[in-house]
Amino acid sequence: MSGRGVDDFAGKTVLVTGASSGIGRAAAVLLGRRGASVIVAARREAQARETVRAVEEAGGEAWFHPADIASQASLDALFAAIEARYSRLDGALNNAGTEGDPAPLPDMAVEEFDRVISTNVRGTWLCLRHELRIMRAQGQGAIVNTASIAGVVGFPGASAYTASKHAIVGMTRSASLDVAALGVRVNCLCPGGTSTEMSERWVSRVPGGEATVAQGVPMKRFGRAEELAAAAVFMLSDAAAYMTGSILTMDGGSTTS
Repeated sequence: MSGRGVDDFAGKTVLVTGASSGIGRAAAVLLGRRGASVIVAARREAQARETVRAVEEAGGEAWFHPADIASQASLDALFAAIEARYSRLDGALNNAGTEGDPAPLPDMAVEEFDRVISTNVRGTWLCLRHELRIMRAQGQGAIVNTASIAGVVGFPGASAYTASKHAIVGMTRSASLDVAALGVRVNCLCPGGTSTEMSERWVSRVPGGEATVAQGVPMKRFGRAEELAAAAVFMLSDAAAYMTGSILTMDGGSTTS
């Protein structure tokens, strides 16, 4: 057990969706280490319970609740359980999402477009709707939405994914203005290539995999989940108290040109 270290989230309850792996898991562990009570929300129960164990091994407290952000009923149940158990919500990292199957726009099935948009856009919107209602009533809170550099630039073969991430960026900006005067902050993290399960599926289609793709990154490497998680936790923390409606890109320099 490494201990908590800085307890700047002590007494706070923070939700992390998509917490079964990658950036979500790393953020949950960091939040727990820094004193938060972490709500671990994900579809995959076995992996999510591994996250709970990792948080506890880091000296934190975590509670798992199943959640599928593509399902309104699932999210209604999640937030009802949060309010019943904690009576408040101080922070949320809306990290769950899907990358979709790549295809040029004219060849993409309508059903695939609908699936990606429903999960990434509608799912994030439903989470925000619940979170903002709770935080508005309590007069404080911080939210971070995970988008992607596909939220600020385009990629071939990824029209649905790119559209969904652009939508999350726009949704973040609009939502932040809805609650800026009410003590609630909403920001957005746009990761570039990061060594996660999702990225592994993506780069597996490229000869040479991550090592080849990383050569196109100015820093010549992919990010680590822990690096992206640290940025998300910063935006959730009081250190970012004057930050709202911001879009933070972490991509090793990929979108600088």
